[in-house]
Amino acid sequence: QLLLEESGGGSVQAGGSLTLSCQVSGFHFINNLMGWFRQAPGKEREGVVTIDNDCSTSYLDSVKGRFTISVDNAKNTLYLQMNSLKPEDTAMYYCAAGEAGWCRVVPGPAPAYGMNYWGKGTLVTISS
Repeated sequence: QLLLEESGGGSVQAGGSLTLSCQVSGFHFINNLMGWFRQAPGKEREGVVTIDNDCSTSYLDSVKGRFTISVDNAKNTLYLQMNSLKPEDTAMYYCAAGEAGWCRVVPGPAPAYGMNYWGKGTLVTISS
């Protein structure tokens, strides 16, 4: 059974940093698709960054240069390092997994509807 469990959310002031973690079980990073998504109140869920084994890593334009995704295969853990946080980064952040190949279909991060497995999310709140 595939399980995704996020942690690391919290409340910080603008300009601060947070690191999110996603513990994954029952899924192999290497040949698939992994990523971070977020959903702010009243808005659609959007891809923040995805790693697609078929292509490369894709970041949402608004987080480029500030967020960095990384993978520790030995620990089966996905990370999202978030720096220079802004109030508009406030959202519930989700870890997700799916089938590789979306990078050949759409530009940027894979769409939320293309992901098959989701964690429950971790809340990030940025105050100004």
